[in-house]
Amino acid sequence: MYSYRVEQAIRAAAVLHKNQLRKGSMPFPYITHLVATAFTLLDYTEDEDVIISALLHDTLEDTDYTIDELQEDFGGKVREIVEAVTEPKSTPENRVSFKERKRVYAEQLKKGPKEAVLVAAADKIHNFRTLVEDYTDAHDRFMQDFGKNFDERLEAYQVIANVINNRLDGRILAEFNHVFEEYKQFLHNVKATEDSKYTI
Repeated sequence: MYSYRVEQAIRAAAVLHKNQLRKGSMPFPYITHLVATAFTLLDYTEDEDVIISALLHDTLEDTDYTIDELQEDFGGKVREIVEAVTEPKSTPENRVSFKERKRVYAEQLKKGPKEAVLVAAADKIHNFRTLVEDYTDAHDRFMQDFGKNFDERLEAYQVIANVINNRLDGRILAEFNHVFEEYKQFLHNVKATEDSKYTI
């Protein structure tokens, strides 16, 4: 699966996200998430464009890289996949709520190529897994980093999970659902911790 195009995608991701860090107890370089998403997909597909899209899936959302640059560098199929997994940007001039960003994302997954749903599933598998691992014993830190909107967060991700379940099958869907259940239980535990503070 390793190729010149994959190497170029790794380099592009490393440069574009070079000053970005992951939230958590250890501020890992953001590219660790992108590589992990791509590695996850290696278990489920041999499509080079999907692997490249996994490496670049946050570039339009989180960097100044443009759609035109993406297409010129990696082709129309990669552009189409990455566009479908790109949430609308929230800016001081145009604030977009968490719930609305996830709603738009889910709608794009419904209409986008199936390859985009694969990338979305792998992205969420890694995000959910690392969140649970990093914050299991640090509920207060989770609330500081992500807020206390537990019900809104769960509702928004459930909408996305429904799309993934409608469009995918097989082993990656089983893995996604397993990790999502762990994440839901984690949120329940965090909420219980918060509620216990107000119990007399």
